[in-house]
Amino acid sequence: MADDKKYITAEELKKHNKADDLWISIQGKVYNATNWIKEHPGGDIPILNLAGQEATDAFIAFHPGTAWKYLDKFFTGYYLEDYEVSEVSKDYRKLCSEFAKAGLFEKKGHGVIYSLCFVAFLLFLTVYGVLYSNSFWIRMLCGGLLGLAWMQVSYLGHDSGHYLIMTSRGFNKLVQILAGNCITGISIAWWNWTHNAHHVACNSLDYDPDLQHLPVFAVSTSLFKSLNSTFYGRELTFDSLAKFFVSYQHFTFYPIVCVSRVNLFIQTLLLLFSRRKVTNRLMNILGIMVFWTWFPLLVSTLPNWTERVLFVLISFAVTGIQHVQFCLNHFAADVYVGQPKGNDWFEKQTAGTIDIACSPQMDWFFGGLQFQLEHHLFPRLPRCQLRKISPIVQELCKKHNLPYRSLSFFEANRWTIRTLRVAAMQARSLLWEAVNTHG
Repeated sequence: MADDKKYITAEELKKHNKADDLWISIQGKVYNATNWIKEHPGGDIPILNLAGQEATDAFIAFHPGTAWKYLDKFFTGYYLEDYEVSEVSKDYRKLCSEFAKAGLFEKKGHGVIYSLCFVAFLLFLTVYGVLYSNSFWIRMLCGGLLGLAWMQVSYLGHDSGHYLIMTSRGFNKLVQILAGNCITGISIAWWNWTHNAHHVACNSLDYDPDLQHLPVFAVSTSLFKSLNSTFYGRELTFDSLAKFFVSYQHFTFYPIVCVSRVNLFIQTLLLLFSRRKVTNRLMNILGIMVFWTWFPLLVSTLPNWTERVLFVLISFAVTGIQHVQFCLNHFAADVYVGQPKGNDWFEKQTAGTIDIACSPQMDWFFGGLQFQLEHHLFPRLPRCQLRKISPIVQELCKKHNLPYRSLSFFEANRWTIRTLRVAAMQARSLLWEAVNTHG
């Protein structure tokens, strides 16, 4: 019987790569996602970044098996003529299937309830110590405890954004708003917007927002070319101010990261009050209002402005450890310029991530994200499973001659500072060249 299927080539598929004409291929079948991007729970950015491409591995990574049944209504009737699956992708998809059959995506353990209790305990100690202790040192310690609580609750918010940590979507959304907006002051809507884009475009200098920190930081000299950020829709200008800051970034990295929450507060407000479509905008704004009610009130109960400023700085600095960790996971890894490709999903994740080696007793502190590669490959996998699958991922990387980098916390810091210093020296030479040229 003759094959009566209709086919298009990869080159023809690439032509449908705009928001108003967006096709993607999943397992060789071509789907029209033009209208769906407006309703996609993960936002429009992930689909736009893979527009006009074969995107099976990315789809498998982010969606449970129940999502496949919704694809048929988007089927164009076309199949990808030159559809091929690499050996790496075959092994990756096989792993995903095996993990699903073993129930690993559903086995969440008791980590969520333990984390909720721990966060509640830390917040209780913080409030009690601030309100009832007469000791300066106890009150400053409470600032550190608050920072630790923010770290732990951020991990919960992160987990709830990737998979259901509660018994229903309604409770999951409630935890997201409480964990993100109400307790930390950082909107879960902002997190979803940026984080999903980061996962799809891991370490792309012009597509991944987590590497776009000019004028303060530049992890690569490629950013000196004033790349255009497809995420923010603006130029990442490498001007004289950026040259100056980047020239000293290996010195300013830790001090700036200590207060980087200020930037996250600003980014949250810019998104929530922008014209961009924001899911549950009102609920997000109300949650932020809760934070900006209780936090200033708590700080105001301290006896003087010196203690208030120190309390805030200490809480920010402790949480800054988490921000440092996120930088360690990516800053010293491989970077590239351009749109992410759907046909090298596994390779891009291995190239753009660095794991942090630690003992099992420290898993709570890093929130499971020390297994950064494992998390990027299987973002829906509960954190309690990441250590178990790590040896399997290592073997797969070894089989296909792909990097698997796992460094101690100290060594990862060294790599990151070295990366920043290399770019800083290049920026400094450009800065002095400009000074000598223009006097």
